[in-house]
Amino acid sequence: MWTRIPSSGLRVTGADRVDFVHGQMTNDLRGAPTPGMVACAFLNVRGQIEQFARAYRRADDVYLHLDAGQAPGLEARLKRYVIFDQVEIQDVSDQLRTVHVWHAQALPGWDGAGGAAQTFDLGGGAVLGGRVNRAGTVGVDLHYLAQHEAAVLSALSGPEAPLADLDAARVRAGIPDVIRDALTGTLPPEIGLDVGGPLPAISYRKGCYVGQEIMARLEARGNARHGLARLLGPQAWPAGASVTLDGKVVGQAGLYAGGGSVARLRKELVDGAAVLVGGVPARVALTAPAT
Repeated sequence: MWTRIPSSGLRVTGADRVDFVHGQMTNDLRGAPTPGMVACAFLNVRGQIEQFARAYRRADDVYLHLDAGQAPGLEARLKRYVIFDQVEIQDVSDQLRTVHVWHAQALPGWDGAGGAAQTFDLGGGAVLGGRVNRAGTVGVDLHYLAQHEAAVLSALSGPEAPLADLDAARVRAGIPDVIRDALTGTLPPEIGLDVGGPLPAISYRKGCYVGQEIMARLEARGNARHGLARLLGPQAWPAGASVTLDGKVVGQAGLYAGGGSVARLRKELVDGAAVLVGGVPARVALTAPAT
């Protein structure tokens, strides 16, 4: 089973590509193998997320995979920081396509015992795969040239599943999607991007980057006031809708899918608490359901 992922992307080349990108993001790209892949965020000076990406370190470039429409903003941000760095930044969104294969073992050519990023042949051409958990199980984000789409898709096994099914599966598993859940502007530890979270995207040992001081304070004090949880409810609400309890805002909800959403909520809320999401009744679910 596989699902098309609305995507955009940047290709960073040049002698300083790894050091340059590493110095802008929250995770440790230098520590990744070649090829390798790490999830990461790009923060503002208050430590709030501006962009989320998966960074692929390859022999000749760094590929930044982003949600649809996100590449221009990150490209502009990165170019502001180019001073003496020998790098070139190119928007390759029109050239590439991405699908998520739900179960890694179902992907021909993928080595289940191999690294997090792998290049292999599929459908007569080279593809780039990254080990990504989007639905509660280990799957693969598969990146390929748009001109090879028909051949690649014909080589995949199983049916195509709509994006709504993938969203429902990840909500059940408690996995956030920063862009689809409208979670930009939040702090990474509040939404499961911390070490040990469902979508780890931070290294506290990698050195300076924009917003790093705030992350270091949060690590030292351990006092993030919000955390990632799920909301369940019978009616849909918009991503980013305010969550209220007794008239007080206690968080924000993500994209509604499969009867609920992930959410950024005050940590003092208890399991089963009755709340309103944009006026719609819902209840808090602090743990993912058993599978």
